Amino acid sequence: MLYLAQGIPSYVMVAAIPPILRESGISRSSIGMLSLIMLPLALKFLWAPLVERFRPLPVMGPRRAWILPTQAGTAACIFALALISPTDITALFIIGMALSILTSTQDIATDGYAVLTLREGERATGNAIQGGAVAASVLIGGTMGLVLYHRIGWQATMTVMGYVTMLPMLILPLMHEDRTAPTARPRPRLAAFFARPEAVHVLILALFYRASEGLVKAMEGAYLVDAGMPLDWIGYLSGAAAATVGLGGSALAAASVMRRGTYGTLVLLGSLRSLCFAIFALHAAGVLGGLYPIGAAAVLQTLIRYMEIVALYSLFMQVCSSDQPGTDFTLLACAQMIVYQFGGMASGFIAETVGYSGLFALATLISMAATWATQRHGRRRTVATSPSRRNERSW
Repeated sequence: MLYLAQGIPSYVMVAAIPPILRESGISRSSIGMLSLIMLPLALKFLWAPLVERFRPLPVMGPRRAWILPTQAGTAACIFALALISPTDITALFIIGMALSILTSTQDIATDGYAVLTLREGERATGNAIQGGAVAASVLIGGTMGLVLYHRIGWQATMTVMGYVTMLPMLILPLMHEDRTAPTARPRPRLAAFFARPEAVHVLILALFYRASEGLVKAMEGAYLVDAGMPLDWIGYLSGAAAATVGLGGSALAAASVMRRGTYGTLVLLGSLRSLCFAIFALHAAGVLGGLYPIGAAAVLQTLIRYMEIVALYSLFMQVCSSDQPGTDFTLLACAQMIVYQFGGMASGFIAETVGYSGLFALATLISMAATWATQRHGRRRTVATSPSRRNERSW
């Protein structure tokens, strides 16, 4: 419910509102500039230590003290959208930026709560629930938002979405947190994360693992158009299919992590991802023909992305400190998001220089190298934590 609380308003902004603006005659450049409102999601690690250090409502638990006011503020932002015209870009940008900061701050508190609450054997399932909440947010905030807009208009739609955003607040009494004054603990700091070698190793691994995905995802839609795929097919692959596959992929990832382990799952997904990228490269080079191979590869890539987030987040939780779980988890999550976005920004320039086939081939090589590095890191960690090695170090 807490992840739905932040996901629904976010997808109202990024999935429902852009098509509404375009239908209202807003220019594509203005719509594109609205993507800046998602910047706090990538930079939230900067104020994560403050969220764990202070309580705006001292009588409540350390994380519920942030979740309650930020969620109330998020709902207020959605209600505020109902008071403006969708063509008022300035007001839309200001409200959207405030909403993004509030949901990002709520996410820091929620992630910290998840890290502390979930036991080791529950992390895969917990992160699968998070992934499922993201997929459900696409359907509720994006798809349902557009359907409601066409039936009842802008003002009524935003009012309904505001009330939907408030619903998750009903579960706050179910959160089990210590309401006493915080005990003396080390002050949460970003430097404390970088002082732990294992955390830094996982950070580097996550950056390498996700480096190839932005290269392909950013150009996937453009390539499908250039390959001759109809727009309605592309819409289904990127919209309804993504949400449907995401729900199933999160469950599959949880089962895989429990069976194969975190590293085993990441190696399997990295191998399948490399295969998908290779199919795109071969199709762009003219070796493969038809639309079905790249259509199937696009769907499988979506499944893989949802699954690997579950596995990666489970890995992140393993190296988070109990003294600053929200800070550590947020830093890792933001880092992999930033490298993904940088890949997307670079993809167009690379495609212009070496073509689609060169771009997809490069992504395939990076993905294969990252998969190999993940396998090696997993083996070293297994050896380092084996009973014989633990006894040896203790001796």
